[in-house]
Amino acid sequence: MKARLYQVDAFASRVFEGNPAAVVPMESWPGDDVMQAIAAENNLAETAFFVPEGEAYRLRWFTPTVEVPLCGHATLASAHVLFTHLKHAAPEINFETQSGRLTVKRDGDRLAMDFPADQIKPYMMHESLPAALGSKPILVMKGKFLVTLFGSAAEVARLNPDMVVLKRFCESQGSISVICMAAGDEGSGIDFVSRMFAPAHGIDEDPVTGSAHCSSVPYWAKKLGKSDLVARQISKRGGTLWCTDAGERVIMRGTCVDYLQGEIEV
Repeated sequence: MKARLYQVDAFASRVFEGNPAAVVPMESWPGDDVMQAIAAENNLAETAFFVPEGEAYRLRWFTPTVEVPLCGHATLASAHVLFTHLKHAAPEINFETQSGRLTVKRDGDRLAMDFPADQIKPYMMHESLPAALGSKPILVMKGKFLVTLFGSAAEVARLNPDMVVLKRFCESQGSISVICMAAGDEGSGIDFVSRMFAPAHGIDEDPVTGSAHCSSVPYWAKKLGKSDLVARQISKRGGTLWCTDAGERVIMRGTCVDYLQGEIEV
């Protein structure tokens, strides 16, 4: 089997920024084991595969070790490939996924993704969590992810988790991933910052995580009293998202940059 492969830096304004994703357009599905092996070979946070399905596309995402039910940056990268390289003519793209229909539209120079919101609730702090993260959060909340709040952007930037301990903790919580967030610095133009750790899914730190903002955007919209937010994920690569809290949905906007195009043979 031969297939085209595109590697795209998502939520990036230049190459080597944002979160790299591999995108593999297919005409029909290979075996799940083949897709998982391709994702492991790529060794990126996510490899996305899509197949035409009526007027939409069926989209699936794989980390190097597991298939995941939702991924933002690889959805953005897939839409970029369709609009830019495969010449998708309609103004929007509908993806059918494990998390329902996801729509991506052109929005000026950016692409806008429409994702389901995740409402988070206060959660008991496990005694091992501060040691795993290397700092004690002010508040712990839980939805699809474990969400931790810290006192400043600098504290989030300084976090240096013990990945062995954090992986053990995440696995004990049902292979959950951990968002660490704080308000942006005054005058920075950034409403909140975050980092995302997913060692139970084979990713110590995810550079920029669209799906995490389904949880964080509703929280900050309520806390700050506004629906439009600018978020910055402050991993080593970093990436910016322009977000809107739309009630049961979250709109996330970003840009993509091409890094690589090629052909795989398996």
